[in-house]
Amino acid sequence: MVETSTRTIHWVEVLARSDWTARAAAHRARLAPYVEPHLARRGARVKHPVNDFLFTYYSHRPAQLLRWHPGFGVELADAAEYEGIRGYRDGSVTDEFLAERRVLLETLLKLLRATASREGHFGCFGLHEWAMVYRLTPEQVRHADWPLRLGATGTDRVVESHRIACSHFDAYRFFTPPAEPLNTLSPRSDDRASFEQPGCLHGNMDLYKHAFRLSPLVSSDLIADCFELAWDIRTMDMQAAPYDLAELGLDPIRIETAAGKQEYAAAQRTFAERAAPLRARLIAECERLLTLAARAC
Repeated sequence: MVETSTRTIHWVEVLARSDWTARAAAHRARLAPYVEPHLARRGARVKHPVNDFLFTYYSHRPAQLLRWHPGFGVELADAAEYEGIRGYRDGSVTDEFLAERRVLLETLLKLLRATASREGHFGCFGLHEWAMVYRLTPEQVRHADWPLRLGATGTDRVVESHRIACSHFDAYRFFTPPAEPLNTLSPRSDDRASFEQPGCLHGNMDLYKHAFRLSPLVSSDLIADCFELAWDIRTMDMQAAPYDLAELGLDPIRIETAAGKQEYAAAQRTFAERAAPLRARLIAECERLLTLAARAC
């Protein structure tokens, strides 16, 4: 720990320029295959209902995702490129910035701990996507360029013949008005910690959101790990959705059948297993950062 006249800097290592530029380049190369096609589609005004989601639904811009950060506690030597980036001074993230994020850290830690403490539920079968188009006309459907695999009547019948138990507010809030009362749960924006559970696809996809909201306090390596998990989850989520996406090379998971339900639940368990260590890493980072913030006060 080094004290100056303006702040107290906590670091565990100083990265030489050759070291951190190599890591930054590797990070960019890792994520470019996801980002560059999205930017090309955006330039051509072509939409992709699956692969554009992480860039349009979430607020982390492509340029932000591609920029590598070492996380709080690491100083980058000879890093003039980072001057002017919010939170940085002299190659490292400041204590002042950490203090600004204290409430966010506390809120996320509460949510992440609550989610991790529960057993996963694997019986939702992705019906949230079906409830989002329930009783809509074709032009009202969010992905109107893609037909419903079972048609409007068949889609409505699936919704009406199943028990819907969506625990994730950011999925539930997109239910159509006729579908809302069909949900056996009533999650709200202010009680996420009371509902979210580790089997939920959207809850696990949101690990990416939780990670990038902590940037640049956490390593971009963790953000990239969460991004790749979210990417895979989104793909499977849309395979189980009511849309016919065969032209995109996506085989449907027919959750209206017994075999499709088994396939969905198995994939959901696999994603929960992948998400658990990422959630644990985020919890550890929140705990570490809050400890350091308390020491700096």
